[in-house]
Amino acid sequence: MPARSRFDFDRPCDPPLVHVDVAPSEDAQLPEPVRDRVVVYAVHDGQAIPPRFRVREDGSPIVDPEELDREFVRMRDWGANIVAEELAAALGISSYASCRVARVLLDFNRFPGSTPLDNEDALEAMAIAPVFGRALDHRQKTDLLESCYDPISAAIETLVADSLIGISVHTYDEAHRSNNKRAHVSIINLALSYQRHARLPFGVFDPMYPDHLAESTCSRILRDRMSLNLERSGFRVTHNHPYALPDGSIEMRAQVWHFFRYLRRRFEAEHPEIVGHPAYERVFTMLSDTNLRMADAEELRSFLHRFRRAHNARRGDLLAALGAYEHIAAYVRDSSVVQDYRRSPERPSSVGIEVRKDLVCSFDPETGMPQPTSPEQREVARQIAQCIASSIRTYFATDRQVYETTPRAPLLDDEGP
Repeated sequence: MPARSRFDFDRPCDPPLVHVDVAPSEDAQLPEPVRDRVVVYAVHDGQAIPPRFRVREDGSPIVDPEELDREFVRMRDWGANIVAEELAAALGISSYASCRVARVLLDFNRFPGSTPLDNEDALEAMAIAPVFGRALDHRQKTDLLESCYDPISAAIETLVADSLIGISVHTYDEAHRSNNKRAHVSIINLALSYQRHARLPFGVFDPMYPDHLAESTCSRILRDRMSLNLERSGFRVTHNHPYALPDGSIEMRAQVWHFFRYLRRRFEAEHPEIVGHPAYERVFTMLSDTNLRMADAEELRSFLHRFRRAHNARRGDLLAALGAYEHIAAYVRDSSVVQDYRRSPERPSSVGIEVRKDLVCSFDPETGMPQPTSPEQREVARQIAQCIASSIRTYFATDRQVYETTPRAPLLDDEGP
């Protein structure tokens, strides 16, 4: 067993999510008015693991270095930062966001928590990966979530707050378990629970969020435009395969968050008398807590939806919040807010892009260790980025306007709100 890891995990990690400056391409695809409304981020290509999570006070490793190296190589989205950089440059935006924390320690693309030891489904894992979930104690896990997960959450919310398109860049393995090669690119816009059950998981997001809004996290026209441009350039493309979006993914959490922000603006515009009212503030805070990190929000959730008994000192405030919640829920049920949001040109799109790892990076056949990206691989990343960027340009120039203004045929009105 090696005495130390073969990787340098002592990388800067404060802040845990950093904006990487990019030199925009001379033939940038997006005009100035919409550049600030497209964001690109990569959350699985980090390498930093703070020493306090790797080494005990006596100097012994918290996780066996050999196991840590193996899991780090397996879990990292090698090359995702390269694709994200090329995409930002092609779009003409000045930076992309990159998570510095290694995924083997913390995966922000999952709900907060520690992955159960018997979990075998990577899509249902929690933010703290299994290797560290077994090794860290309660204080360390709390520290990890508060020092890394929460700052990333705050930064992501600021990043996507006014966006129209959010693109999360990932890379996946070359082959399936059957050894058949995967598509060059997979475009992911469907939540796992919705794919399996045509609804979202009970007890995670508030039931006020309409399940049918989860049928796609982005405009299908945008998704298909990307597919068309990539296929025309020789890249083989699939959708939501070999997997869909985890329910705790940024794309899914962002969709719920965006809807409740839209709902709040509409509701307060029609009911200005409730603005600043503590009970309503508490309800909207709970609804927007899609990262499931606020204890106060969880208290209200448990009172509203699991009918848990409240301490007498808290009961009055919780009953007031119940009244506010019922008022807002009635508004969602009786108004056109859901349909208006669904068809709004301001409804944001969130989409995941998976690029096959072998297109943008290589691994030593004997050691399995990653090798530097070659000029040819960098060119492939640039070509993929150009295809996606030109798709977004076309979407803004023509598709979005046509889609939002073209009347629907009467037979299509059975879609529901």
